[in-house]
Amino acid sequence: MITENVKKLLAEVPQKNAFGEPVTVVAAVKTQSIEAINEAIAAGITEIGDNHVQEFRDKYSGICGVQKRHFIGRLQTNKIKYLLGKCDLYQSVDRLALAEELARKSEAKGVVSNVLLEINAGNEPSKGGFLFEEAELAYQSIKKLGALNVQGLMAMLPLSDDEELLRSIARKMRGLYDRLNAADGNFKYLSMGMSGDWKLCVECGSNMIRIGTTIFGRRVAVAGKRNA
Repeated sequence: MITENVKKLLAEVPQKNAFGEPVTVVAAVKTQSIEAINEAIAAGITEIGDNHVQEFRDKYSGICGVQKRHFIGRLQTNKIKYLLGKCDLYQSVDRLALAEELARKSEAKGVVSNVLLEINAGNEPSKGGFLFEEAELAYQSIKKLGALNVQGLMAMLPLSDDEELLRSIARKMRGLYDRLNAADGNFKYLSMGMSGDWKLCVECGSNMIRIGTTIFGRRVAVAGKRNA
């Protein structure tokens, strides 16, 4: 099933978005076995994203052939040490304190950590991330930190059946991405879109999508959580 799902997904995802940027698929591997993850990689997945540090650490040596490993979940500062030098992209830098601690520990270890700033695109109290009005100041502060390389933004659209609302938020995210990138031109990724909304997000300018359910099948939902 996983092999077929990956091949179908990769055939559907356009090579480039409307802005002419390559679209990267990151498999969200939360709760998946090493065998399932390796099957997805063998079928064509090149990048994977973990939500939990313990899973990242425990499965690290058993995963074969993946090109890049991302961390896409909420990260506690006391667990950064388990990811340093092993994580290619921290997608969920959602607060200044986390960025500062990641910078401090990265510098101490002699590594440069690539990060995305997480934006609370729907202004939802239950979610972390910088609000739109905070994003520019946060970016200006974080890009000055040593040992960090800000490569773009990450967001999760709200759960809604209102497609026009979702499109407006996705376009607003793309506008923010372009504004912040205008001065430096260092951005590579607007990570936005999951199994249920990736097509809309790519149409609105996302160039990285995080896909779990479409590849691995539906997990048992946890109250207040959303499957990728």
